[in-house]
Amino acid sequence: MSTYERMSPDQLRDLFLFESLSDEQLDFLAERGDVVPIPAGEWICREGEPAKCFYVLLSGVMTMNRRIHGDDIETTRTEQRGSYGGATQAYMNLKIAQVYNHSLKAITDVEVYALPAEEFAGAMRRWFPMAMHMLEGLFIGMRATATLVGERERLLALGALSAGLTHELNNPAAAAVRATSVLRDRVAGMRHKLALIADGRLDGRQLARLVELQEAAVKRAASAPKDRSAMQITDAEDELGDWLDGHGLVAPWDVAATLVAGGIDVEWMHEVKNAVDRADFEAAVRWITYTVETELLMGEIEDATSRVSSLVGAAKQYSQLDRAPHQVVDVHSLLHATLVILKSKIPPGVQVVKHWDKSLPPIPAYAAELNQVWTNLIDNALSAMDGHGTLTITTVRDGEMVCVEIADTGPGIPPEVRPRIFEPFFTTKPVGEGTGLGLDISYRIVVNKHHGDIRVVTEPGNTRFRVLLPVE
Repeated sequence: MSTYERMSPDQLRDLFLFESLSDEQLDFLAERGDVVPIPAGEWICREGEPAKCFYVLLSGVMTMNRRIHGDDIETTRTEQRGSYGGATQAYMNLKIAQVYNHSLKAITDVEVYALPAEEFAGAMRRWFPMAMHMLEGLFIGMRATATLVGERERLLALGALSAGLTHELNNPAAAAVRATSVLRDRVAGMRHKLALIADGRLDGRQLARLVELQEAAVKRAASAPKDRSAMQITDAEDELGDWLDGHGLVAPWDVAATLVAGGIDVEWMHEVKNAVDRADFEAAVRWITYTVETELLMGEIEDATSRVSSLVGAAKQYSQLDRAPHQVVDVHSLLHATLVILKSKIPPGVQVVKHWDKSLPPIPAYAAELNQVWTNLIDNALSAMDGHGTLTITTVRDGEMVCVEIADTGPGIPPEVRPRIFEPFFTTKPVGEGTGLGLDISYRIVVNKHHGDIRVVTEPGNTRFRVLLPVE
């Protein structure tokens, strides 16, 4: 038997929530509910704990709170007799997890009418069957809608990322195709020049020396400086072109451009001149030129295919399709993969700055879902900067947490918007540009799934989202 005071049916009828109930229904509630005193400062119920009771305020002041980015945020403060909270969805039975979806706290000494959740659920379903069907339909329909909208959001994001990845892959692939086509022509030309050189006019010693020079040209092309300015390259081409023109070479300027790109200068060309007779000089120069251009083209193909390989690797790292859902990961690898995937979305006017602490330990995580968090936060930062600004990504150790901070130089989050940014379906973007699920999904991934925290500090020109993830 309960040690708490009971309420009479007449006292229950004074509460607006129960004023329309029948005498039989009020008798039921009077027999099964208790008047429970709660001292000031105590929690009546806590968000996330098993939902055991439905509470109705009888006297005093209480608040309703929601846990947002690690803090208990007060959403409602009331002293109105009859205000209620706690196990408000108990009537859904096993269709949803029966936990408190908010917290109630006594600000002053309060008294509440506490009705066990199972009694509340049974009464609701017996007394209001039609209303229960409608509420279930509404609740389940909203959940289904949220799921569909979330799937649609992810599909749209996947489409945008796929388009960006395709664009990034197209450039090196096209470069490889072009270089291969040109390489085929140059190899054919080199065979032709070799036939002219080796038609018997060169003795073995000269031919051997020319082959040595060809190998030296290949090495020079492989190590040619890549940091020369346009002015330096033009001067070198003019000098080599004038020298070749002075030695009777036909149309020397195209040849000079290729040789300079391969690191060949006038001093080195003297060795070619001394290796062959004057009549064979042009054929030898063009043979060396084909050799250099062939090496440069193979370098282009290698760079292009390496770029394709790195993009494919980044896509695999981003999607984590070939890996276990939960694994030990390096957050820097995940951030790098996300930046590669999002490269086409980063405007030319946005500078990306990385301050990464490479000494951070790997952490246990759901890698693909963390990549979704980075994507949402970076995409929001890019949208806020509207094409111009600085995106700064910082990683540091924060006690027993790894902290990833994503900052932008946009206008900041308005104070009236700040408390709602993690709410589902809340968005400040124009219609058609956002569903308001990005930060909600990020919050659930970081807080609910990884037992971490996500916080935001914002002011004009400096908005920073800090994601904290446990090392253990």
